[in-house]
Parts: sequence; C-alpha cells; structure tokens
Amino acid sequence: MTNPDFLSSARRTIQLEAEAVAELLQHLNQSFTDACQLMLNCSGRVIVTGMGKSGHIGKKIAATLASTGTPSFFVHPGEASHGDLGMITPQDVVIALSNSGETSEVVTIIPLLKRMKTPLISITANAGSTLSQAADADLHIAIEREACPLGLAPTSSTTAQLVLGDALAIALLEARGFSAEDFAFSHPGGSLGRRLLLKVSDIMHADSEVPRVESGTLLKDALLEVTRKRLGMTTIVDNRGCLLGIFTDGDLRRSLDQNLDLQNTVIDSVMTPNGTTVTGDMLAAECLQIMESRKINALIVTDADNRPVGALNMHDLLKAGVI
Repeated sequence: MTNPDFLSSARRTIQLEAEAVAELLQHLNQSFTDACQLMLNCSGRVIVTGMGKSGHIGKKIAATLASTGTPSFFVHPGEASHGDLGMITPQDVVIALSNSGETSEVVTIIPLLKRMKTPLISITANAGSTLSQAADADLHIAIEREACPLGLAPTSSTTAQLVLGDALAIALLEARGFSAEDFAFSHPGGSLGRRLLLKVSDIMHADSEVPRVESGTLLKDALLEVTRKRLGMTTIVDNRGCLLGIFTDGDLRRSLDQNLDLQNTVIDSVMTPNGTTVTGDMLAAECLQIMESRKINALIVTDADNRPVGALNMHDLLKAGVI
C-alpha cells in the first residue's frame, strides 16, 4: 500500500462489525429462548466447542459463562475425537460454534453427542448446515460481509459469535438472580475481589483503636485523643457509650476560624451531631461510595445499640485495595 489510510480502514472494519452485531437483533427468536432453557435446566456443565477462530471465541464464551453462574469449560473438537469426548456426559449441554456449520472436527462428534442424548446448541451462519440441522437449538448469525476485504479472515462472524455468547451468559445470569457477591466468589483475586468481598468488619479499627471521648470533655483533651488514635477524628459518646457525634479535622478548622478558646470549649458545642455511621456487615465498597458522595474522609461503625464499635477512613480503604 502507498500512503495507507489506517483510520479509514479502521472505521470500515468497525462499521462492518457493528452492522453484524446489529443484524443479530433480527434473528433472535424462540431458538434463543430454547437454548437458554436447555442451559438453565442443565444439571451438568455447559461444554463449548469450536475450531480455529471459532474455538478462540468459544473459550471466551465458556469463561464468561463460568464466571457468571453457569459452570462451563471448553473442549477442543479435534481432541474430543481422540479421548476428550469422555469429558462430556448426557447431563451436559454442548454449544458448538462453526460459521459454515460444516467444520469437519465439529461435525464428526455430532453422532456421538446424539448417541449420548447430550443436548446440542449450534451457533452458525448457515441454517441449512449439518450442525444447524442436528442442533436442538440453532442460533443463527447472518453475516453479509466479513470485515476482512478478502472475505477470508473471520472478523464480523467471530464478533457476532462473541456477542451472542455474551447475550446467553447475561440472560442466564439474570434468570438465576446472580448477584455481585456471587460474582466476587468467582473472582477472589485482584482488586475486583477485594472490592466485592471485603466487609467493613474486615478492615475497620476496633476496640481500643476507636477514638472515643465522653460528652462534656474539653476540646483540648479531645484533640489529644484525635492525635493518639491517628484517624483524624474522634467519637463523642454519652454515659452509656452511645454515639452522640463526631469531631473531625474539618470541625477543628471551623473552630479555629471562630477563634474559640481551645482550653475551655466543651467538645459538645463544636462536634457534628450523630455523624455518618455504617455497620460492620456492609461491603467496604459501599463505604467508599458513601465517603465520595458526602465528601467525608471517615466513618463510624456502630452496633445495634448505636455504640461505636469501629472506625475507618479513606486511607484504610486505599490500604485494603478497595480504591
């Protein structure tokens, strides 16, 4: 190519693949519902298979299903004919991907699946193909043009396969009532797991680490408690230990602006009444949202009797990897 126009090429590719995805909407029918029902009723695993580029897409579909509540794994169709078919049982459901519907390695295992009476879902662009005709639910992807100008490299077709696989996974996720916490149990590593699994009780400062002064304490003494506990604030409690308010760095700045006598001012007159509280069983990620929305840097953890049992600040969330 002389002076290749990369941007024009990219725009053409994206446009063609976007059209392929949009075309899927015209072909969603009862077969999609049947496929979802087969997978929802499956007492075994959803086995995904495909050759070449379809196989790569199949691996992604299997991974997405597995992480969203539908146990699934990928089986290479070539290896299936040489022993790996033993990984498939009558209790499973097989999703087979083939753009032509005539991929020899996939077609070869169809009679064996039928013999085991394992339900078969196909994803093809050829409704009259061997795979399509053998399927219990045939999901059709009508691709007019591949994005490849030679019409050879699977591009638009594999994009459509991937989107259709995502549609299956999300439909099943919603049908199962799969929650964010369920998702987190499949992703315990990394920041995602920390954000979704960590509870306030896992990271809060508790017991003697909670800054606490009683009602009537002088401001100068309350400041000593703030300094000792190093959380940038202190709680104020009554004689039963119940929370009355909170005093933070912000309250201190406001006190200084008013030229208050730090030696003789009582903490009750400058504290923020009540304060923002959370419970220990809340997710740490929820605390981050509360802090950001209210523009505060610390939270008090209270029990059922409104007694302070813990405290945490933005630094604690950062240290725990929630941010």
